[in-house]
Amino acid sequence: MKLILTRHGETVGNLKGIVQGRLQGKLSEKGIEQAKKTALRLKDEKIDAIYSSDLKRAADTAKEIAKYHPDTPLVYAEELREMDYGSLTGKKISEIDWKNLPRDAEDNIKMQDRMKRFLDKIYKKHPEDTILFVSHGRVGASLINLIMGKSPKEIHELKKLLGKLYNASISIFEIREDKKHNIILLNCVKHLE
Repeated sequence: MKLILTRHGETVGNLKGIVQGRLQGKLSEKGIEQAKKTALRLKDEKIDAIYSSDLKRAADTAKEIAKYHPDTPLVYAEELREMDYGSLTGKKISEIDWKNLPRDAEDNIKMQDRMKRFLDKIYKKHPEDTILFVSHGRVGASLINLIMGKSPKEIHELKKLLGKLYNASISIFEIREDKKHNIILLNCVKHLE
């Protein structure tokens, strides 16, 4: 399976530096433009199915991409929702102690397990297809961590490699049954220039 992963465009919440988590979020003007540029970048890809987080910021990005793929099913999947930050949702990123998350926040282990179950389900359904996931920063990073064969505890190492998963970035992977996945493109934003 060929998997294309993109993150939603920039949001008003991103600009304000707040933890959005499961909030719907709204694309900023720049975010709308990023979604359109991502759609243009992907317009000539043969995409068999689009799976998007059902949160508005991702769904709006997916709708832009789907305009160039009118016959491709667009499925909203709760599994692709952003990490649940619990009581940290809506707070300023700069004010959070990331090493001591509250008990009501989803941890990296649960999040990566969620990604594993979802990726396995989609692979079983589309082993020979090209699939697009439209998702979020933390959950996208968790998915990349999984594809790279890393444990949830190693996700912080990914941050050293990637920096962060950029808004409207594109990553492409070859997903294999034997779990020896290939990275074709990682966190690319050339289409936004």
